Amino acid sequence: MRLFATLRLALRALRRNKLRTVLTMLGIIIGVGSVITAVSITTGATKQVEDRVASLGQNVVTVFSGSFTGGGMRGGWGSAPTLTIEDAEAIKNGVANVVAVSPEVRDRMQVQANGLNWRPGVTGEGPDYPQIRSWGIASGSMFTEQDVRSVAKVCVIGKTVVDQLFLDGDPVGQTLRVRDIPFKVVGVFESKGFNLFGQDQDDVVVMPYTSHMRRVSRATFVGSILIQASSASAITGVQRDINELLLSRRRSREPDFTVRTQLELAQTATATSRIMSVLLAAIASVSLIVGGIGIMNIMLVSVTERTREIGIRMAVGARGTDILVQFLIEAVTLSALGGLIGIALGFTASKIIASTMGWPTLTPIWWVVVASASSAIVGVVSGFYPAWKASNLDPIEALRYE
Repeated sequence: MRLFATLRLALRALRRNKLRTVLTMLGIIIGVGSVITAVSITTGATKQVEDRVASLGQNVVTVFSGSFTGGGMRGGWGSAPTLTIEDAEAIKNGVANVVAVSPEVRDRMQVQANGLNWRPGVTGEGPDYPQIRSWGIASGSMFTEQDVRSVAKVCVIGKTVVDQLFLDGDPVGQTLRVRDIPFKVVGVFESKGFNLFGQDQDDVVVMPYTSHMRRVSRATFVGSILIQASSASAITGVQRDINELLLSRRRSREPDFTVRTQLELAQTATATSRIMSVLLAAIASVSLIVGGIGIMNIMLVSVTERTREIGIRMAVGARGTDILVQFLIEAVTLSALGGLIGIALGFTASKIIASTMGWPTLTPIWWVVVASASSAIVGVVSGFYPAWKASNLDPIEALRYE
């Protein structure tokens, strides 16, 4: 009963000075609201980046050709074609935990259909390409391994190419000319939108890599090899085994290829967002500290103002612990209410930003818990010294205080 009586006294004291109570809570409200808003924005941005990385495929390992040394000149990946179809076949047959492989040849060139022309990316791939990229077929079907072996003049196109060249209906079964070579459209990819690098993934014509190399580009090397590992945990082992296999095939000390994983890409892409999240949360947390100082200041003023009241309470039997608990309850109540209002303010602000500016926002529940706990801790820490000071007043001196 003594605790409930102390709680009623504390709340009554806060109600007596409503304006001061609200102004004291303002620092906590702004601090918690700023933290929630900052975290919502940066977490939403990070999630968007992760989704775009995931749109590139699941458990993907990519081998890039190009690192070379010759004639005193050295170059990094992409500077020279060095990978072959045989390399891709060796990876598919000789590396454990590999479930799909697609040699890749990329180019950008003019294509024509229905009296219209467009300049999409024209890519040579294997039949496993949709599986590796987690890319569904909206209509028609993907070309087959038989099409690859027979160097068939078939292709699968993206939604952007459909919108630009096939305005009158379903393009499946129609003809698309690439460098005046007629290719039959056998399928249309589902729309994927823009990727992590701002490129339109739907602006593409995909044909068998053999058709691209022998009929279109006359290339003898592939630009890269896409590989899908059986699981995320197998990616590191697959990357290591591919390095070892390709080095053994070349018998050279310096590799003329680069192996990159989707995990590395995801970590690089989200690193900046995570750093910004920490920085913004740290800056916003300064408001919590300022709010805590404000609570301590007001509580010290309150102790001074209520010295005679404290003396009377102690004279009629209140113990020092009762006074200590009363002032602690007042401080924690100020910070807890400020924290709850700040959380609501943060959620509201993040929703307004998302709707008006089109930014994705996402608030992890654990950040809400952290913000609530932080405001409570601030209340205890900032209220303890004033409460301790009040509980240690001499009753006789307190009664004499004017």
